[in-house]
Amino acid sequence: MGLPANYEIISVTSESVVIKDIGPWDIYLTVTNDAESVVQTMAPHLGSRRLYYIDSAGELDELVIRNGKFAGFAPGFKSRLI
Repeated sequence: MGLPANYEIISVTSESVVIKDIGPWDIYLTVTNDAESVVQTMAPHLGSRRLYYIDSAGELDELVIRNGKFAGFAPGFKSRLI
């Protein structure tokens, strides 16, 4: 099972927050596998900003949030973020 995801905040702008999954994944769940908990922790601090994450494979994706809860993943937003 593992401990809750271990991540760090690497960027905060007026439009988004980016976190990075830092593992180690033999001890901690990945952000992908612990998305509901990550969103529960981060949502109160986001306001209207979107939450992106760099996953354990180094890919940038979005954790979609609706009404303060995890609502799925949205891949391929690199060009919108940068």
